[in-house]
Amino acid sequence: MSEIDESVTAELTRLRESIDNIDAAVVHMLAERFKCTQQVGVLKARHQLPPADPAREGRQIARLRELAESAKLDPAFAEKLLNFIIAEVIRHHETIADGAQP
Repeated sequence: MSEIDESVTAELTRLRESIDNIDAAVVHMLAERFKCTQQVGVLKARHQLPPADPAREGRQIARLRELAESAKLDPAFAEKLLNFIIAEVIRHHETIADGAQP
């Protein structure tokens, strides 16, 4: 393999550090989101509400697709990500409703 130019290495390092910072922010934001959804799960369990809310989920998916489009992010990718998160939230809500910790 040939030697990489020092300026290319420096640019790669700068970009990768930005990516690492963004990844950390995403993880912290997801943690905050799950703290809120845990509270929703407790409230739902307390009032015998179902763990899933398909109408709300549909609205959230439509909203996120619009946000993705305006941010120049693939809306299909954003929807897949939200569906993954929603599935995990519902699993947590079911666990809470069953009286266990998620």
